[in-house]
Amino acid sequence: MRIMAIGAMTVLLLAAAACGRDDTRRAAEDDAPPAPAPTVTTDRPESPTLAAVKRRGRLNCGVHQGLVGFAHTDNRGQWRGFDADFCRAMAAAILGDAEAVRFVPLSASDRFAALNEGRIDVLWRNSSWTMSRDAGEGFVFAGVNYYDGQGFLVRRSLSLNSATELNGARVCVQAGSTAQANADDFFRSRGIPYRPVVLPTEEAARDAYGREDCDALSADISALAASRAVLADSQAHTILSDVVSKEPLGPVVRAGDDRWADVVRWTLNAVILAEELGVTQGNVEAQAKDARDPRIRRLLGAEGDFGAMLGLSKTWAKDAVSVVGNYGEIFDRNLGSQSPLDLARGLNAQWNGRPPGLIYGLPIR
Repeated sequence: MRIMAIGAMTVLLLAAAACGRDDTRRAAEDDAPPAPAPTVTTDRPESPTLAAVKRRGRLNCGVHQGLVGFAHTDNRGQWRGFDADFCRAMAAAILGDAEAVRFVPLSASDRFAALNEGRIDVLWRNSSWTMSRDAGEGFVFAGVNYYDGQGFLVRRSLSLNSATELNGARVCVQAGSTAQANADDFFRSRGIPYRPVVLPTEEAARDAYGREDCDALSADISALAASRAVLADSQAHTILSDVVSKEPLGPVVRAGDDRWADVVRWTLNAVILAEELGVTQGNVEAQAKDARDPRIRRLLGAEGDFGAMLGLSKTWAKDAVSVVGNYGEIFDRNLGSQSPLDLARGLNAQWNGRPPGLIYGLPIR
């Protein structure tokens, strides 16, 4: 009995000591200082492009000449679309004004020349990230804002189930894009004869298809959905299930200005991360004031000064989300359920979505 009593007392003493340690640890945690702010590197050279944008008070943004869903003018002459919204997000992040943008409409054949010659600061024109453009021509892709693939638009009256049935068909493609090479690869690799009809612009290719100058129109699937939406009888046309290429579309900048590439990359990343963290255009102000999640606080400038790393204000990301919303809001408004295109998220869903996609926000810390 005495041994049992001693054992019980020992257990009680150990438990009391453990509780004391827990209380001490909790008190220490409560009194602990906040996480240290990141060290801002100041010896990196300033971005000449960023300096030029701030000096002129306007972002020169290269966009498509007119592609519904991505970049087009409405009946009031205002630029709308997925890529146009990313231009506005950048203007807000840099200048605090989403309207401080000059939209520069560009064709596929002159978009990279405009970038090289300094006529634009950044190219947001559904451009595919390829090895030849990156390593060969020396352009810098600052991320991917839309994962696409090339397909074929045909008339339902042809009763086709696959692009492999386009034997001897006339296929309209746009010059200066990857579409011509991709279509050629697809048909040659299968030994299928076809007749390419090469047009100077996307609009010209669409119009030729509408006049039945060709049997099929081949382009990025998102572009095909946009073309179908403006045809006289959109329901008379269908996009075949064949996806014949990978087309990671994203913003492009000139080589030699790494800090400017960072500004573009992290503005894109900020709106992606905002969706993952539940930050929307409607709640961003409240989240900036009341959020307890340190990831949200860092994103919106309530904790740390990550904007200084980019040469921007503390609230650069909050300013961007305030005017265009998060990635999901931008997608739905321009390409998804709230748009005439009604495209599914597919690969452009968040990495943790149901089902998951490829959109993945890099951590701000």
